[in-house]
Amino acid sequence: MAIGRALILAVVAFFSCNGELLALNKLSQLSYYTESYPPYNYRESHQLKGIAVDLLAAAARRVDGQFDLHRIQLVPWARGYKLTRTGKNTVLFSTTRTPYRESLFDWVGPISATRVVIFARADREISITDEAQLNRYTIGVIAQDIGEQALLAAGVARKQLRRAHEATSLVHMLRRERVDLWAYEEAVGRYLMKQEEIDTDEFEVIFTLRVSELYYAFSRESDPELRRRLQQGIDKVKASIEANGKTQYENILAKYR
Repeated sequence: MAIGRALILAVVAFFSCNGELLALNKLSQLSYYTESYPPYNYRESHQLKGIAVDLLAAAARRVDGQFDLHRIQLVPWARGYKLTRTGKNTVLFSTTRTPYRESLFDWVGPISATRVVIFARADREISITDEAQLNRYTIGVIAQDIGEQALLAAGVARKQLRRAHEATSLVHMLRRERVDLWAYEEAVGRYLMKQEEIDTDEFEVIFTLRVSELYYAFSRESDPELRRRLQQGIDKVKASIEANGKTQYENILAKYR
């Protein structure tokens, strides 16, 4: 009788333990932070969407069978950046992978290629041929964004930078000449201009700061198995051919471009 009871308890403990391990290996256990950065990640009609959001969900479903979008929190970039730098099992996206950031996070991806540029009003006819000339102008940036970090790395003085928490604020600051220039990701910048019903021909790209790729940045205190699972899921999404002859990843891109 005692042996039978001990066996039952052992079986219960085994399945309980394995259930906990399975739960821990689910990507929905991670905390995800993102910002409004269309077309990669943004909220529309109370729903999170975008290239990076769809890729994350599709990849997680490939390896876990499901994904809870409520795990993603839309926050100002500087806040998400800090929380992921200091947190455990947290993910920040879409994050440009750079030499400066390389050791700050662990990386999964890539999500997409990216180009960080300098926008100016077209009627100002400003010409920039090298980074040193940027110190002549006031430049709008998002705190801790790749635009700000790239400018500082290029030797631009902090006093020339004008920080904002929302990129749409910088669109209007540039339009009203409250700043001379704006450093931001090109596709996102143009998307925001259209969203604000501003003619994109009012602005021009006058300099390219950085060409890189966007990734999911994991906190250094994150479970390596979860990073491996997400990378595996992304690789499957990029390799899976759908009915139209394109990969699932290509169809996600096409949805937003």
